[in-house]
Amino acid sequence: MGFDLKARLDERRARHRYRQPQVMDAPSGRTTRVDGRALLNFCSNDYLGLANDAQVIAAFQDAANHWGVGSGASHLVCGHQRPHQELEEALAAHTGRPRALLFSTGYMANLGALTALVGPGDAVFQDRLNHASLLDAGLLSGARSRRFAHNDAEALAGQLARSPAPRKLVVTDGVFSMDGDQAPLADYLDACEAEDAWLMVDDAHGLGVLDGQGRGTLFAQGVNDRVPVYMGTLGKGLGTAGAFVAGSEDLIETLIQFARTYIYTTAMPAAVAAATLVSLEKARRESWRRDKLAALITRFRRGVAALGYELMASDTPIQPILIGGDGDALALSRVLAERGLRVTAIRPPTVPEGQARLRVTLSAAHEEADVDLLLDALEAAKCPS
Repeated sequence: MGFDLKARLDERRARHRYRQPQVMDAPSGRTTRVDGRALLNFCSNDYLGLANDAQVIAAFQDAANHWGVGSGASHLVCGHQRPHQELEEALAAHTGRPRALLFSTGYMANLGALTALVGPGDAVFQDRLNHASLLDAGLLSGARSRRFAHNDAEALAGQLARSPAPRKLVVTDGVFSMDGDQAPLADYLDACEAEDAWLMVDDAHGLGVLDGQGRGTLFAQGVNDRVPVYMGTLGKGLGTAGAFVAGSEDLIETLIQFARTYIYTTAMPAAVAAATLVSLEKARRESWRRDKLAALITRFRRGVAALGYELMASDTPIQPILIGGDGDALALSRVLAERGLRVTAIRPPTVPEGQARLRVTLSAAHEEADVDLLLDALEAAKCPS
């Protein structure tokens, strides 16, 4: 049989699921540029508009002049520089934890944490809509992986009660990346505490955005002191790159000793860490960014609902419009692009079968007029002349 790669690619094309990167010729901010055309950008995860903030950029430039553009080694060799240490301390304080540990990406943070905490004979319980990195990490750990119905604490409790595993780790997104809704963390914690299980929360899309100081989903839901393992990313609400895990002294020391994705990879550039120190402080202090974002979300949801599109239950910057068919979602994305708006169509396997959607993401960098242009384009697409 051999490796019939072409047949696999042809099958994906036929199902309207072929993916291709588009080259951006401008920063991924409020606007971007593709094939020479300026587009209003509703795809970026830069929720607070910090990726192109002048003070953040200046901090990056100054640190690059001092520290260079690469760390030169892994953290445990000679790559752990002063900005890394200062950022870890700032992230720990921001998230109300004793310690934090930097990773190069969110994917690596999740793989490192899960594989360091559980192994063969243990059990991992995951929300069915968890991010791919969490699902992959659970499989890679060698622990028995179980998935429970989305946001269903009762189903989780039943699985935990039936499991004989000596160590049980429950893992969930804080804000789900494709639906935009939040996990019911207090209910999950009740289930965990009844069965001596730990909860790990991937708060990639909550950090910076939720809570009055941008401390994320756990603070917004009032459960921060009950969650043993917290993972956050720096490339979304904070506008830079990388990720971290925060928790107890023993948790962080365990990751330093056993998390292979921390031990065996080059540390992020110190300039990224220095820039993140500035963006973290701005995210905490400049609450107007969250206030503006919340107003834009409300404006968008009211407008889309009035047009008769099917919105998902989200009060976060992730605002999916459920379309259904893969081809229909692609067609609507193309219509919007023709009107100068970049909105990506999300299709299976990223989302469940029959749930293709336009994943609209809003940012504090947007203006009300930008949202109105998107609403006008959606209206025109629904009722073409």
